[in-house]
Amino acid sequence: MKSLKLNLIAAACENMGIGYKGDLPWFLKNELKYFSKTTKKISDTSKKNVVIMGRKTYFGVPESKRPLPERINVVLTTKPDDYEFPSSVVVAKSLNEALEKIQSPDLDSQIENVWIVGGYSVYKEAMESPMCHRIYLTRVMAEFECDAFFPELTDSFKRIPNDPDIPDDIQEENGIKYQYQVYEKVK
Repeated sequence: MKSLKLNLIAAACENMGIGYKGDLPWFLKNELKYFSKTTKKISDTSKKNVVIMGRKTYFGVPESKRPLPERINVVLTTKPDDYEFPSSVVVAKSLNEALEKIQSPDLDSQIENVWIVGGYSVYKEAMESPMCHRIYLTRVMAEFECDAFFPELTDSFKRIPNDPDIPDDIQEENGIKYQYQVYEKVK
């Protein structure tokens, strides 16, 4: 069993909002492609990445796009019997249970990276975990009405130069500017 590193990925506007009424408050097609490409990227083609999300985040994904393809989807819910999930989805009651399940002998050897993709409480718990490694945060440079937010970035995270595969300059789409940023947890 290998030591897992958790990577978080999110897009947040100026007030750190990440969602509104179960959906994204903005539509940035290229940012969505970035999310997909980043969470699918593997170096070993015999493996897959894991995406861990809360129930609301899972059901916020359009039905035609879930479970997220080419990744092992893990959904956290305290009431798994209240919802129906495809058999390919791993369901867990907590982040710890999810991590135990993906480290089981049948899954562990198939996994390259673990991505936390929302919502707030899943991000917060992952950020506090000693397994937290990096946060890939798209800073949307505009205000949007939001009812879901990204947790506060504390001093335990330091911005690092972006990886060569991630554009460092300011992007613009639909009149909305945004920038990809990477933060690493200070050990």
